[in-house]
Amino acid sequence: MGKKTKKILDNSNSPFYKWFPDGTLNTSYNAIDRHVLSGRGDQDAIIYDSPVTNTKKRITYSQLQYKVSQFAGALTKLSVVKGDRVIIYMPMIPEALVAMLACARIGAVHSVVFGGFASNELAVRIDDCKPKVIVSASCGHEPNRIIEYKPLLDKAIEIAKHQVEKCVIFQRDTFKAQLNPNYDIDWNQIIKDVSLAKSVEVDANDPLYILYTSGTTGKPKGVVRDNGGHAVSLKWSMNNIYNVNPGDVYWAASDIGWVVGHSYIVYAPLFHGCTTVLFEGKPIGTPDAGTFWRIISEYKVKVLFTAPTALRAVKRDDPTGEYIKNFDITSLQSLFLAGERADPDTVLWLEDKLKIPIIDHWWQTETGWPVASNPLGIEALPIKTGSPTLAMPGYDVQVLSEEGKEVPRGTLGAISIKLPLPPGSLPTLWNADDRYIESYLATFKGYYETGDAGYQDEEDYLYIMSRTDDVINVAGHRLSTGAMEEALSNHIDVAECAVVGVYDDLKGQVPLGLICLNKGCNKTHEIVCKEVVDLVRNDIGPVAAFKSVAVVSSLPKTRSGKILRATIRKIADKVEWEMPATVDNPLVFEEIKKALKPLGY
Repeated sequence: MGKKTKKILDNSNSPFYKWFPDGTLNTSYNAIDRHVLSGRGDQDAIIYDSPVTNTKKRITYSQLQYKVSQFAGALTKLSVVKGDRVIIYMPMIPEALVAMLACARIGAVHSVVFGGFASNELAVRIDDCKPKVIVSASCGHEPNRIIEYKPLLDKAIEIAKHQVEKCVIFQRDTFKAQLNPNYDIDWNQIIKDVSLAKSVEVDANDPLYILYTSGTTGKPKGVVRDNGGHAVSLKWSMNNIYNVNPGDVYWAASDIGWVVGHSYIVYAPLFHGCTTVLFEGKPIGTPDAGTFWRIISEYKVKVLFTAPTALRAVKRDDPTGEYIKNFDITSLQSLFLAGERADPDTVLWLEDKLKIPIIDHWWQTETGWPVASNPLGIEALPIKTGSPTLAMPGYDVQVLSEEGKEVPRGTLGAISIKLPLPPGSLPTLWNADDRYIESYLATFKGYYETGDAGYQDEEDYLYIMSRTDDVINVAGHRLSTGAMEEALSNHIDVAECAVVGVYDDLKGQVPLGLICLNKGCNKTHEIVCKEVVDLVRNDIGPVAAFKSVAVVSSLPKTRSGKILRATIRKIADKVEWEMPATVDNPLVFEEIKKALKPLGY
């Protein structure tokens, strides 16, 4: 299926580079059909393990081929064709993967929205990518509660300006949603009596998916992923970075709403002919801190990939590692961490308890696959705790000064990647070429600006130290402080506000808000703080983990009016800070310190 490219790179329209410009393929075919044809049809493609619903299921490559072809036929029946967009707003269930692969099969562009996002966030994405169809489910499961998706979806459709034609709803056994006859269709009804869809040939540079990432302005950026470069880079990474082979069991303990889920729950393991684990649960509480080790033992997982947050939670509940002793986890050859900085304390604990390589590696939604890692399939390099090791092939990583010059080794600077970005990285943003240049390419000519600050040592090992902008990282999820500030500002009593990311033992970072109240506000500070916390929760969703807010009379600013967020963060984190030379009101910092004390900062 498809045709080989004769040209590797088209740089005639830089900075909009095209890899394999005259090649064609189909992503779904390469992830499924190819393996069925080569005799892997009876091998497990997906192992679904859901402790929150007490469900386990195995789906072979042949079964997956049928399910995907069937649902692709259902989408075709709804007039979805190549290039149309489909939003997928689903929990961690096999049908979510089926929907993604079905879109890829017919050349439709999927945009997965994390099920924990609020209606307003979903509505913004509906208006930006203008889907013909939305695929959703009746509910998602948390350890102690059911989250109904339909009310969130209905409200989003009501808010959005773009009119969605149809919603396909998968009714879970645990909860049945009330369907709206105007636009809802039951999943099991639509797949009846459909023709199985064949794979549609697409150009290598046709979009496979759009994945929204937080922008500093609060308006999400639609990262575009092409078909060709995506398949090449992910397939390469499985053997060379993770050291897994076809038939091995690979587990990325993440969510399909994030890039890790797209790349390493769904596409990469299936491109490589592995068995992927789809886990609907939490590292603790479903039922305990032994869940990860149970899954590794039960399914003979060779590689686990997760966020440091998950393992900090496990360590907090089981500091001596007693649960690990209950399971045979000898199948586990390595553990990869990403999504946020891997703190040395957690890494050393894991090394001590597991006695296997603990690999911190670094990448972004925009790159789609690791920028820096320890390439176990090529050569296992010495591990330096705190470093994601070296830049991977295709990435020319340089640390630049504010003037765009390379800084000496060991010097902190802006981590940047020389253009062109390798295959698999974003070619642009959805319908926003200008914003792509402005967001990533405008600061340093000829470079992609990662937005991270760090340094390289004498052996080219990379160290990621912090974000250079105000996007914060909550448990591996990049969230915009700008979006939270926008929500706070919507409160009738809030005159001004600032949100910063402060250090948190478990989540890495959590948001902290400071608000100034309008004159004449007669509510207590406690009531206003509770109201603004609810406001952020409704606008952004519980994923924001916004709980801490303090009332102050004014915010610290430079004389030109810029809020001194970095200094606020240092005060909250109890690290050394100096009075900024440009501050307009030095006394404000004493008030901030006093206001933060009751919150534990």
